[in-house]
Amino acid sequence: MSHQPPSASSVDASSPALSDIAVPAGQPLHGKRVIELGTMVAAPFATHILSQLGAEVIKVEPPTGDTTRALVRGGPSGTIIAYSHGKKGMCIDLSKPEGLAVFHRLIATADVFIHNLAPASARKLGVAAEDCARINPALIHCHVRGYAHGPQEDDLATNPVAEASTGVMDDHRINGRPSRLGPSYHDQFAGTYAVIRILATMMNPAATADDRRIEIGLYETGLHLAARDLAGVQLKTQLLGRPEKEAGGEFAMPGYGSYETADGRWLYLLVLTDAHWVKLTQALAMPEAGDADLAKLRDRKKQRDRVEAAVRAAVGALDYGDVAAKLRAGGVGFNEVMPLERVLDAPQARTVGKLRDVRFRGLDFEVPEFPGRRQAAEPGLPPPELGEHSAELLATLGYDAAAAAALLAGGAVKVAGAEEFAWAPVRDKAARDGTADAPQSLPA
Repeated sequence: MSHQPPSASSVDASSPALSDIAVPAGQPLHGKRVIELGTMVAAPFATHILSQLGAEVIKVEPPTGDTTRALVRGGPSGTIIAYSHGKKGMCIDLSKPEGLAVFHRLIATADVFIHNLAPASARKLGVAAEDCARINPALIHCHVRGYAHGPQEDDLATNPVAEASTGVMDDHRINGRPSRLGPSYHDQFAGTYAVIRILATMMNPAATADDRRIEIGLYETGLHLAARDLAGVQLKTQLLGRPEKEAGGEFAMPGYGSYETADGRWLYLLVLTDAHWVKLTQALAMPEAGDADLAKLRDRKKQRDRVEAAVRAAVGALDYGDVAAKLRAGGVGFNEVMPLERVLDAPQARTVGKLRDVRFRGLDFEVPEFPGRRQAAEPGLPPPELGEHSAELLATLGYDAAAAAALLAGGAVKVAGAEEFAWAPVRDKAARDGTADAPQSLPA
């Protein structure tokens, strides 16, 4: 049989019109095929959202696997569990001509291809926009990269580099040293922006070839996220004749921030307006209630130290349960500052439609859903092992058993099991202390 990818005309002819597809509730992208060649966060996060919206997502990985497959004790990290459930997995060695031919055949069946390879790597492997357009002219090609078009378009960037280059890191210093934020927000926002562009292109009946070639830069994502702050600096410069940063909300508005209770728990108060201040002082029976000198935000700003001391004293005099009850009764916005291990215990988090049960390698996880769902999540695929669906997908692409076996034997395509990226055994305390030597094995 021929291993040439199907022609564009054959792809178009076999693709049903959206109006001909019975779309399940809450899955508007049902019937759409998305190919992901992603690693770490940005591209996998984008395809995770598309999967949650009903698209069939095929996660293509090299024989070495996505980097996040070996980040926790030699095995998969939370990124794989959170953002790759619901996907199929295929392992292809794009450096081999036979592997690239398989990938081309896969691309010919797709509606969307998204990757976050370095620009030079994408060109070298033959998966750049122009390469894919020759195979499937109707394909939406989305490249999440360090920098979009411009003088730095071939430079490399990661989430922290984007933070450094767009002002975020300069504002976040630990002991004077510019430091990255904890979560990879720029990666996740870039993935979200990619989804927005992809959906907009899908909705455009007159989309051009240029529209179908989407580039989302981490740098440009950071610029857009910083737009308010960048405009604020320009505003102050023109009003005051010198650059001055806009203060963040909790620094600009006393009483709006985190405060410790008598039993050592922290809560974050939402005190943005004069009305909020009235509610707070009344709810906690503060001596400042009704004080005309503090009635207006501008007055409280002038007496910041006094206001902050008053709120700290009022909150710090009570245990968390008492404070929470009084604030809730008084209609004051607040929430406890939650450690990660307790976040999913909150009744709000446990409301139907907020979490999905995912079982992976014999372990059970509760993974937050893409926002907007009101119904319980339908059971879906667990995160795929490396190349878990390679053989199945080869068959759907038209490879007979002999051809598929040859591809697998030659290493162009691979199927791996859980043992490929197994978590290292965890030794219990007795073993670490030398009183026992048997490790606790983890599920394969």
